[in-house]
Amino acid sequence: MSKEYQFALPWTNVYGLARTLVALGTAGTLAASSSETLFRPVATLGEYPLCSSTTAASVFCLSPHNYTHLSWIKWACVIALLIIASGLLPRYTALPHAYINYSVFSGIAISDGGDQIALILSMLFVLPALGDTRRWHWQPPPGKLPITRTTRVFALVGISGLMMLRLQMVVVYLQAVIAKLPHAEWQDGTAMWYWGSNLDSGPAPWLDWLVAPIISTPVGVALMTWVPLCIEGFLAISLLLPQRLRWWAMGAGIAFHLSIALMMGLWSFALAMAGGIIVLCLPLGATMRVRTRPHPESEEPHLSAAAEESVPPLQHR
Repeated sequence: MSKEYQFALPWTNVYGLARTLVALGTAGTLAASSSETLFRPVATLGEYPLCSSTTAASVFCLSPHNYTHLSWIKWACVIALLIIASGLLPRYTALPHAYINYSVFSGIAISDGGDQIALILSMLFVLPALGDTRRWHWQPPPGKLPITRTTRVFALVGISGLMMLRLQMVVVYLQAVIAKLPHAEWQDGTAMWYWGSNLDSGPAPWLDWLVAPIISTPVGVALMTWVPLCIEGFLAISLLLPQRLRWWAMGAGIAFHLSIALMMGLWSFALAMAGGIIVLCLPLGATMRVRTRPHPESEEPHLSAAAEESVPPLQHR
């Protein structure tokens, strides 16, 4: 007697879009920052890239103390990331993507949470990419796959990687909420007043006309403090919610990170988190399809593309 298991194929343009966003975020960090900014001495640590212990494997350690050579390496990484973002040959570009993100996170002096999450996501993207035989990750999943043991293994490994990515995003948002709650400023709704009044880490000067009136009122500052907590909590429990609510969680999460990017300039962080949110909130095995005509009868919110139909699952006995 045998049992039959079914699981969706991971090779869709949903994980492809997530790969593109993560790659564009890292490419933006490298392209918008000079070599002198990326590689410089840091107090108590030394001159970056450090090139010691596990960080010695970074691509920037090929020429660690020559700004001219580092600039060439940096731009080579930007070109490679743009090729990765284009979706070309995901099976062969996934490992270079993870290696470049490792090199950036371990090799630059200004790495932040965005570079760290980009590294984690790009490593998890390797698992579905191993069995992805498409020329572009924008293409629909293969229609007729031979049901072989190899295909089953690649599909299972890929869907497991995306599931681990979802769990990683849940942990990120759960930790973000838990870390804030013990502080009185987050409990009483005044935390964003301190941020908005800080000249060093506050909002961009060109947004001061918008932020200042909001944080000057009790209701405004309370909303700016508690709404992000609600969104992060919403995303932390999104896997427990029905799909119609995950659409709202995805929209709120992406809007939240875009607002952070506008106010603080953290664009690479916003793009990496948006890529993770897409995988977190859309159904596993779903494909995004551009609509050619409106469907007024639909009650669920949609982006410009709808991930409504899952890929036919593989069967395993």
